Amino acid sequence: MFLARITGSLIATQKAASMVGQKLLIVEPLRVDEQDQRSLKPTGRTFVVVDTVGAGEGEVVLCVQGSSARYTPETKTLPVDAAIIGIVDQVQIGSHTVFDAAASGRN
Repeated sequence: MFLARITGSLIATQKAASMVGQKLLIVEPLRVDEQDQRSLKPTGRTFVVVDTVGAGEGEVVLCVQGSSARYTPETKTLPVDAAIIGIVDQVQIGSHTVFDAAASGRN
C-alpha cells in the first residue's frame, strides 16, 4: 500500500468493456520527508488508479498495486493493477501529525 495525492483525472473513450463507467484518477505517491519526518512530500512519480471510494482531486488516499488492486468487490473483474481503497483522514509519525485532512481543509 502507499499514500498518494490525487492530482487529476483521466478520460478514455475507447477502453475494454469492463472498464466502462470506472472512474480513473491520476495520483502522485507521497513519502515522509526524510529531513524532519514532519511532513509528506511527493515522489515525482504518477500512477493511474481506479477509484473505489469516491475520492476527489487534492485528497490524500490509500492505494494498492498489483493483485491487491483486484481484491475489492468493485475491481475483482477489472484489468487493473492500481486502485484507491481509502481516503486518508490523518497520518502520524511518532508523536507528530504529518497530515490532517480536517486541518488542511480537504475534509
